[in-house]
Amino acid sequence: MDFSAVLTSTDQARVQMQVDAVNASLGPGSVAKSVLDKNDFLKILITQLSHQDPTEPMEDKEFVAQMAQFSALEQMTNMSQEFAQLTSILTSGQAVSLLGKTVDIVDGDKVVTGVVEEISGKDFPQLKVGGKYYDYSHVQTIKE
Repeated sequence: MDFSAVLTSTDQARVQMQVDAVNASLGPGSVAKSVLDKNDFLKILITQLSHQDPTEPMEDKEFVAQMAQFSALEQMTNMSQEFAQLTSILTSGQAVSLLGKTVDIVDGDKVVTGVVEEISGKDFPQLKVGGKYYDYSHVQTIKE
């Protein structure tokens, strides 16, 4: 890959060191990720700081901006985890509200109709209809 039209030779060397550091941290036999997480961001920041040119150190404004980005990334990660927990709780609550109601459940190429007798499971609720358990996500219609 040729960056010469965009980056100076100093910038090319800095980017290459960052790429090498990230690749080295992955290690042999590791699985490549399609999304960077906060740990990857922190590794890149540390690598950038440790390999900066001493005659042209990073501006404090740049450092503060990168730390703010890291903080925002961490907050988004935490919010994502909280939303996943909230979704799980809401799904469980919705499943419990179906107890005693008649539902239509898609089971492959057929539709099963019956009264919800029991709910089991926490994160992925299962409904017992006609003596058989079905995944909550397969409910198509709910009747009184």
